[in-house]
Amino acid sequence: MITQVKNIPYHLGIIMDGNRRWAKAKGLPTLEGHRRGYDRVKKIGRWCKERGVKVLTLWAFSTENWKRSKAEIDYLMNLLKFALSKNEISQLHKDGIKVRVIGQKKRLSKDLQKLIEETEERTKNNKEGILNLAISYGGRADILQAVQKIINKKIPVDQITEETIDQNLWTADLPNPDLIIRTSGELRTSGFLTWESAYAELYFCQKHWPDFTEEDLDKAIEDFQNRQRRMGK
Repeated sequence: MITQVKNIPYHLGIIMDGNRRWAKAKGLPTLEGHRRGYDRVKKIGRWCKERGVKVLTLWAFSTENWKRSKAEIDYLMNLLKFALSKNEISQLHKDGIKVRVIGQKKRLSKDLQKLIEETEERTKNNKEGILNLAISYGGRADILQAVQKIINKKIPVDQITEETIDQNLWTADLPNPDLIIRTSGELRTSGFLTWESAYAELYFCQKHWPDFTEEDLDKAIEDFQNRQRRMGK
């Protein structure tokens, strides 16, 4: 585990990439890659809590993922339902973690929307940390819906500020991310927390998500701790 307890990222975002490539490399079905990826999700929350990360945002399903095959989408949606089931959420609830979902919730099935609502209601008063699941999420989609809300509120143009946009994003009540990790070796953020990540530190891990370990998390945090964040100054 990391030795330096100071300068732990308060808000960590993770682009969990590489499930399909992991499965292909091992000669396994694509869906098995997603299942193994979920096993890693269950561990990352505990690892982050042990290290003092207070807000964890995981990109579980992007707006672009709707273009995938029906079979894969159906599997992912069922996996999300399982992840949000009472039994799966129980340990997070016991640990005092508030669970939230950000993204285009209306595109999800009614039963998944109901599960999200129940989970958010059940954990809303928890104070030990926040787990955000980004489902049907895209940074551009978030900025677009924020602009639409601002227009609907009829806010005068000369009164629209950066804070106005902040207040209308899906992440309105959250601090901006300090560190964003992307697995699988891709060197881009692909629209993850586009507005919010202006001053986030980026860390790219070569491993696919199902192979991401506790040691990999420590390396990312240690790298973050050794950076000098000027925040534009």
